[in-house]
Amino acid sequence: MASFPDCVNKNDLDKAKFIGELLVSVAPFDQKSGREAWTVAFAPNGSYFAWSQGHRIVRLIPWTKCLRSFSVSAGEEGTNPTSPQRLSRQDSDGSLTVPLADEPREHTIDCGDVVWGLAFGSSVPEKQSRCVNIEWHRFKFGQDQLLLATGLNNGRIKIWDVYSGKLLLNLMDHTDVVRDLTFAPDGSLMLVSASRDKTLRVWDLKDDGNMVKVFRGHQNWVYCCSFSPDSSILCSVGAGKAVFLWNMDKYTLIQKLEGHHNDVVSCEFSPDGALLATASYDTRVIVWDHHKAAILLELGFVRFWSIEERAPQAIASLSNGLCCAFSPEGSVLAAGTRDGSVHFWECPRSIASLQHMCRMALRRVLTTQQVEALAIPTPLQDYLAYRVI
Repeated sequence: MASFPDCVNKNDLDKAKFIGELLVSVAPFDQKSGREAWTVAFAPNGSYFAWSQGHRIVRLIPWTKCLRSFSVSAGEEGTNPTSPQRLSRQDSDGSLTVPLADEPREHTIDCGDVVWGLAFGSSVPEKQSRCVNIEWHRFKFGQDQLLLATGLNNGRIKIWDVYSGKLLLNLMDHTDVVRDLTFAPDGSLMLVSASRDKTLRVWDLKDDGNMVKVFRGHQNWVYCCSFSPDSSILCSVGAGKAVFLWNMDKYTLIQKLEGHHNDVVSCEFSPDGALLATASYDTRVIVWDHHKAAILLELGFVRFWSIEERAPQAIASLSNGLCCAFSPEGSVLAAGTRDGSVHFWECPRSIASLQHMCRMALRRVLTTQQVEALAIPTPLQDYLAYRVI
């Protein structure tokens, strides 16, 4: 297990600021399986927060509505910089304040089965369907379209219109639980699903949800999948020690990363695409240079880390946590738990160095191999390749 450096006293670390929670009503059946909040998600444009609160129900809540009830610092996430709001405890059913006239509507969706995965997707008109030979489509997605994909216990994937709460598509091909979902961030509405049936499936929602490809290679359940920022690479992890990387242009396996000692349950790329973080039941988070299949960092526990620091910036206590997600601006962390509730923390403030900002700008367009080919001093190469944090 990764630990703090010797120079760091964990008792001196800041405690992350708890700012609010969403609760569900307590009923006798809540003590049974099915109550868990397996997944939470923020819309990329910051308009909605989606919460799988257990028992087949997904709540779609305008994010500004949540913020008005939370004690978020002034100036963050669209709050009024002159009058920060204090924490307002929600009703037992999780309801918040009355929405403003121009605020998006809140929706409660019964998905028909236990919800394991959630993902928001939005369309960019110039990103056409890959099925170019088909001229007629049932759905025409505009630039302001926002979709929510829900992965269910029965293997189905349901696609909802976020603003109306209406069901649009029902995708049926998996034979077991759909554990995770991710949309390509390029606005193409390509959706990838990860399932306990040991496969990943690629769906083209601009082609009415037709399935494009099946990825086989995992020998057991697939837990999580994530796109690189440029949508060219997909990472998938599951009940096994390997991390899989897939080429999303050719739909082929690039390589497997080896380093974990137990099942790998989560994966995520850095905003510049240079790094890949994976989390495992071995209690470690590994930060990879996936271009070189090299381990750069090993971290432990659930803490707030800055990539420029060797010690966490803050720590938070969470019992029975199942999932977590950052808000679009990165200033709030939401975590779902086994009792169906969601807890929110204000993320530590930090200002990235100019060096790191320049590094991120370069790594958005250069692979590690391309960095190593540059005619620059070795220390600068090491910094750009994240070998020096």
